Amino acid sequence: MSFASPTTTMRLLRSLVALATVATPAFAQTKPSAHPFGTMKEQAAVQQAWLVKRLDTFLPALMRKHRVEMWVVPMREYNEDPVFSAITSPTTFAARRRTIYVFYDRCAAGGVEPSATCDKGVERLALGGNSQGGVFKAVASMKAVNAAVGGRQAELWGDEQWEALKSVIVERNPRTIAINTSKVFAFTDGLSSGELAGMSDALGTTWSSKFRPAEALALDMIASRLPEESAYYKKHQQLVWSLVERMFSNEVIVPGKTRTSDLVWWWRQQVADLGIGTWFQPSIDVQRKGVTGAQLGEDPVIMPGDMLWCDVGITALRLNTDTQHNGYVLKEGETEPPAGLQNALKRANRLQDILFEETRPGRSGNEILAAVRAKMTAEGLDGTMYSHPIGLHGHGAGPLIGLWDYQDGVPGRGDALVIPNMWFSSELQVTSPIPEWGNQPVRVRQEEDFVVGPDGKPQWALGRQEKFWLVKPKPASKTKA
Repeated sequence: MSFASPTTTMRLLRSLVALATVATPAFAQTKPSAHPFGTMKEQAAVQQAWLVKRLDTFLPALMRKHRVEMWVVPMREYNEDPVFSAITSPTTFAARRRTIYVFYDRCAAGGVEPSATCDKGVERLALGGNSQGGVFKAVASMKAVNAAVGGRQAELWGDEQWEALKSVIVERNPRTIAINTSKVFAFTDGLSSGELAGMSDALGTTWSSKFRPAEALALDMIASRLPEESAYYKKHQQLVWSLVERMFSNEVIVPGKTRTSDLVWWWRQQVADLGIGTWFQPSIDVQRKGVTGAQLGEDPVIMPGDMLWCDVGITALRLNTDTQHNGYVLKEGETEPPAGLQNALKRANRLQDILFEETRPGRSGNEILAAVRAKMTAEGLDGTMYSHPIGLHGHGAGPLIGLWDYQDGVPGRGDALVIPNMWFSSELQVTSPIPEWGNQPVRVRQEEDFVVGPDGKPQWALGRQEKFWLVKPKPASKTKA
């Protein structure tokens, strides 16, 4: 995903006004397909199975890796911690009044260092809210309800929750208590100031003095993806590719009539019709022989000979995609793009290769960036590297491998380490002179999602673009004699 400039935002507002006044859009509406990921009930069953396995496998290993005995995650309704979607059921949309999730490594009981052979697992408590489909032990209130509520028990809430938390902590006597605070990562800074103050006051200095940041644990828990999720993620990619192929075709584009904003709203409508979502407003751009970006304007009409670019994504089953592909509008008599454009795409592919060569567990984003930049210089690639993790969030938890305006490293956020079972978006661009365009420089921007597998090796979630999508001239309609 690229970031919208103020100019782009104004372009969006103008296009909204224009669309509201146009009776007939410049593209044909198609009948929505069946839901590509099954019914909502079927999707929830898949997600719940993932949740159970993630908490049974990733969580204990990560707590021991980062030497965390107890992890306490309080949050209030509509002010959820970023880790919320990584630890809750797909049928839970918000924290219940207040929910305090407590994770305690039973293998650390009695102040003993956890053993690799210990199989007691991690105790999971929910002080408030429900059991998330049975993955937590939900603690209810002891308060009597003086109303006709069909025998329902009162929910644990307010000061009673803090007292319940104190009892849990006293009983287990952890040496340290991990909490989600960070000056670097938003993903691990989910504990609000009010909740921290309330919890500290209730626990007292004896226990609040044991607080320490859960930074690396929370980051890795959000970032870690199961092999089953990676296999399912191919469906996300297949859908994205099929939509891009349609968008960059004569089914949707009428050269000389269709504007870039038409494609933006075509994408938004298609995604909505499929019953899924997206996490950012799509972007469509044009590069044209002999014409500058300023001359093209904010919302150009697409013409034969144009090179097209899109930045699009979808959200389904809480998982996000981020894709940038390129297309070309064939001129009359052409069957493929100019050789210079095809070579420019190959050069961008080479930068993807370099990223794969340098990405491996244990390296920081800044270390990968430095190694990539050194090879770019050695091979004469004029480009930019700005790749990022992806998964439960579009710009996900984990190490940044550059930002478009930070090519010498990203302090803090670039210092995190790659881990196995992590997903990335390989976002980058290479600028090349195009001989057929009078050596006009053209940027080939590419973005493909990839998986760092359990073996630590990167592989494409589906594949990568190695040929332009082609917008072919429509055959002349036949007329009856």
